[in-house]
Amino acid sequence: MRAAAAARRAELTEAARFAAGSMSQNSVKASQDFYLPDLCTSRAALGVVLIVELTALVLSLARASVTATFWTDLARTSTFLLWIGLLGAALLCALRTRLAALSVPKASALVMLLVCALVALVSAAALLAGRSAFIEAAGATALFPQEARGFVARNILIGVIVTGLAQRYFYVTHEWRRNLEMQARARVHALQARIRPHFLFNSMNTIAALTRSDPACAEQAVQDLADLFRASLSDKRNTITLQEELEVARIYQRIEQLRLGERLCVHWSTDELPSQALVPGLMLQPLLENAIYHGIEPRSEGGTVSITGELAAGLITIVVRNPVLEGEQGRSGNRLALANIRERLNLMYGDRALVKAGRFDSEYIVTLRFPHVESQARLTA
Repeated sequence: MRAAAAARRAELTEAARFAAGSMSQNSVKASQDFYLPDLCTSRAALGVVLIVELTALVLSLARASVTATFWTDLARTSTFLLWIGLLGAALLCALRTRLAALSVPKASALVMLLVCALVALVSAAALLAGRSAFIEAAGATALFPQEARGFVARNILIGVIVTGLAQRYFYVTHEWRRNLEMQARARVHALQARIRPHFLFNSMNTIAALTRSDPACAEQAVQDLADLFRASLSDKRNTITLQEELEVARIYQRIEQLRLGERLCVHWSTDELPSQALVPGLMLQPLLENAIYHGIEPRSEGGTVSITGELAAGLITIVVRNPVLEGEQGRSGNRLALANIRERLNLMYGDRALVKAGRFDSEYIVTLRFPHVESQARLTA
């Protein structure tokens, strides 16, 4: 009974950990989907300081009547706005997770109330500081506001206007960025759908050719094809690890090896590649397919396809080489796969990705270069 009770406690503990992990992941995802920017970073703090100083400069220029009072007014306004800006950023940073859990109207209303309350508190603190004995003894009361009601009301009104404009800007920017990401995902799925039938037809032709001549090999090919499509039809097709992508290409090689036999030789030199790097699904397999179709099949003696990879200076480089017949012109079949891969890499990495292809002497060489990224958070930063 003690063993059963211990096992039960272990199950409950594991379930609690799983639930906590799920809640933590959901909280992180909600925080990332929140339309307000993350003010917890040093970059955001620097941005707040710059915006505050620019606002103080504009207000001082608008109020300055003589040059002698400009710098004093600028220092006073900058100090006041810095207190509001940095305290507001710290407050929104601390409450970001809770705000992200609310609906957009509720979160926006709460942010507005928090900012107005903060402006009122800082304004009241400035009024109290101006009436303190220390300030009066120093003869600096002129630097502080004298009219309490009008001063606080004007500051709250300005805070409402600025906060409302900022919220509207951040919301529109967030929706625009989210629409771009949704369009990118839709285009990736469409591009993958164009690749899969092409691969399926070739694979089925291979299996059909083997069913009569070698049923055992045909059975193995069917198993490889099932494994390949189990991987390619997974829900996480947007991005997979480089290790998974290499395995997909090796399964395809086994299918083609059954058909071409000793005519096909694939030389892999990818040990230096980071296995957990993120890549778009079906990136390498179409290149191997084209290399075999255009470089190996037309040659009676076959040939060797070379796949090499390296990591240097934060960039992953993969090179696929295949022989071409003397005097043969580049076939248009290469362009579809290359266009798909180029577009998907651009959607994933932007201008940081590079795809080059062309014939050099007796080889056709395709080069892929893209950043080494191992987490989705870093990818979308």
